[in-house]
Amino acid sequence: MAIRKPGKRYRGDVEGWDPQNDKFTLAEAIAKVKGFKKTKFDQTVDICFFLGIDPKQADQRVRSSMSLPHGLGKSKRVIAFVGHDKIQEAKDAGAVEVGSDELVKKIEGGWMDFDVAVATPDMMRVVSKLARILGPRGLMPSPKSGTVTPKVGPTIKEYSAGKIEFRNDDFGNVHAPIGKHSFDGKVLEENAQFFIDAINKMKPATSKGQFVKKIVISGTMTPGVCIELDA
Repeated sequence: MAIRKPGKRYRGDVEGWDPQNDKFTLAEAIAKVKGFKKTKFDQTVDICFFLGIDPKQADQRVRSSMSLPHGLGKSKRVIAFVGHDKIQEAKDAGAVEVGSDELVKKIEGGWMDFDVAVATPDMMRVVSKLARILGPRGLMPSPKSGTVTPKVGPTIKEYSAGKIEFRNDDFGNVHAPIGKHSFDGKVLEENAQFFIDAINKMKPATSKGQFVKKIVISGTMTPGVCIELDA
């Protein structure tokens, strides 16, 4: 099988430095990503943490949600599983679809035109029918991520405005967006630092050794830039 060679864009972006070994301060890394050749669309800038956890152990998993200081520059489509008493509140907060059993049937029929699902605690008996559909996509409402809550109005507004939900993957990595390529460098830096500080506080008690092993910043179509870790 032939080895695919890096494209012209990638070769130009890595000219003069080694993405595998060179490390930069957060400010330098952001500046480097913003300095890469622009695309015809506004790329999403992501941050990825390589964590020293055993993802197979339930008590070492990392999962949460947060609103970044400067948001993400785009709105999210939120749906809400609620009872009749919460329908108007959910609609007023901006949910694109609101319901219970009928909403479950719509999703079972193949409709997936949303980014976040919110549910009140009493609706989880209904939503549980969708576990095999929403779970693998990371869309299943969860108390840990704050998407199962009686406060549906404020929660819908937060997620619609760009609140992010994250959890480690099967390899112990956590990755999430921190903004757009068009954002000012300082804005991206403050969003990234906020995320870094939050992750550093999430080390599971049973996780031994170095918790954050590597941090990488990248754009949708750029090389990853490694961040210097604090000693």
